Amino acid sequence: MYDAVKSLVEPLACSNTIFSEENLTDSSMSISSAFGAELLFVQDQTGRYLNFYWSDAPIYQLDYKSLNGKLSECAFSPIDFQSYYERLQRVLERRIPEQYRCWFEYKEQRFAFELVMSPILVKNNAPQTVLVMGHSLEPKDFSFFNPDSCQQLLTSISRQIRRTLDLDTIWQQTVDSIGKALQVDRCLMVAYDSAKDQLSLKAEYCQSSISSILDISLDLHSEFYWKQALQERSVIIEHIKPEHLQAYSVLVVSTFHQQQCNGLICLQQCDHRRIWSQTEIDFIQELAEQVGTAIAHATLYKELEQATLAAQEASRLKTEFLTSTTHELRTPLNGIIGFLKLLLDGMTDSIEEQREFIEKSYKSALYLLNLINDILDLAKIEAGKMDLELMPVEIDGLLQTVDTLTRHQALSKKLSFQIKKPQTLTPIIVHGNYQKLLQVLLNLVGNAIKFTNEGGISLSLEIVKKKTIWQNQEFPGIVKISVVDTGIGVSLEKQAKLFEKFVQVDGSRTKAYGGTGLGLAISQKLVQAMGGKVEFYSMGESLGSTVTFTVPLSHVPIIKMSS
Repeated sequence: MYDAVKSLVEPLACSNTIFSEENLTDSSMSISSAFGAELLFVQDQTGRYLNFYWSDAPIYQLDYKSLNGKLSECAFSPIDFQSYYERLQRVLERRIPEQYRCWFEYKEQRFAFELVMSPILVKNNAPQTVLVMGHSLEPKDFSFFNPDSCQQLLTSISRQIRRTLDLDTIWQQTVDSIGKALQVDRCLMVAYDSAKDQLSLKAEYCQSSISSILDISLDLHSEFYWKQALQERSVIIEHIKPEHLQAYSVLVVSTFHQQQCNGLICLQQCDHRRIWSQTEIDFIQELAEQVGTAIAHATLYKELEQATLAAQEASRLKTEFLTSTTHELRTPLNGIIGFLKLLLDGMTDSIEEQREFIEKSYKSALYLLNLINDILDLAKIEAGKMDLELMPVEIDGLLQTVDTLTRHQALSKKLSFQIKKPQTLTPIIVHGNYQKLLQVLLNLVGNAIKFTNEGGISLSLEIVKKKTIWQNQEFPGIVKISVVDTGIGVSLEKQAKLFEKFVQVDGSRTKAYGGTGLGLAISQKLVQAMGGKVEFYSMGESLGSTVTFTVPLSHVPIIKMSS
């Protein structure tokens, strides 16, 4: 075998041997038989055949003389001549053999081969020739993608995805078009969120024999080629062990817009190993640029559409809020004017009745003041001008004030009202603003009383010894304050809107119970400004509610031990 190889390649390596029919037979057939190669030939650096053997040549009546001349002009030549020629030059330059799958064409018939292209090394000189050996492939092992129709297909797909600004349509059209054109087992469109550094599977094309993976979650670090494709724009994997996505061969290309990656196109061959041709790779890379631009435009359109809807919804909610607030302001104001008019006109029969009218006017004035304060607080919060001076606040005095101002209101509705706090030997002192903490407590307790018709309200405290940091200051724990009622509750689907500004969860209830619907939204902002958070719980309508909020603990009190 060695002698056969030497007799074939030595003259070609050492001289400018010209192609002749006489040197095509014995030695080349011997080498072919020894290596099990169906195809064997030697070419110079221009691609001109210097020696040639193909076991099926007699079947197709291949005339060896027709191979003389430039490779691109030969009767038996690679379909993608440019890609083949570039690989030939690379083998000669690097002096390293390469494995290569290639389509050849002869008399309008196509033949797929797996080739090994090796440089014929020359002592003290750069190699000028290559030895190519190969065997034929089944069509399923190497799908054909015609370079001649590449640009036409690219234009067609690009035109399709540019016709829409719907992201789902762009994603699906992309994978369907690529999957059918390249006859892959599966094609995936993966969105990339650079801010969160996350991948999400958006669309899939797959053959009927291949299981869908559209419902799986993609981890950026689960497969090395995801991260690599984001960095290098494309990753080509031709021989891998099947992984959890069931693929033997993978081609991943990233989509970009203005140097910013916004997605990945992933092609997978799942039933066999596949070598991606340079034509296929170039096609996907060029298409990826078009897809990246389409995704960016569709994303921008979607964001503008969402912003428009949000603005329209905000406008509608503000209109409803102003309508409701106008009514809420007018009601106590009409009461004040009415009672004062009766007093001025001498329409009272006794001193007691005069006092009653004055008290009702006073209560209406306080209610009106609270409404105005809510609106002013909201305006300050929206303008970012709510500057709070935070300092140690003793919780006992705060609870006593709440009890004084709200207990009578609860008892007048025949509701129980309890305040529960841990028994301590030292005061419970929190870090906050006294007036704003009082405002939040009165707001929450007032809401609980307003929306409870039977049962009662409970205000409780819990000390949580957990270190927390707020505004670069460390605190030893937090105080968790809960307001629990047995009132009308809130359905689960409506609870998310409770803290939204200008949103009243149930318009009919608002009319029945009054109020602007700003209480919880303002309370949340005030608590957040003091380093805490507000949470709402309700099992549903008529099942009561629990509102909790936290505030940093200035220092841990000494708990009184129970006897």
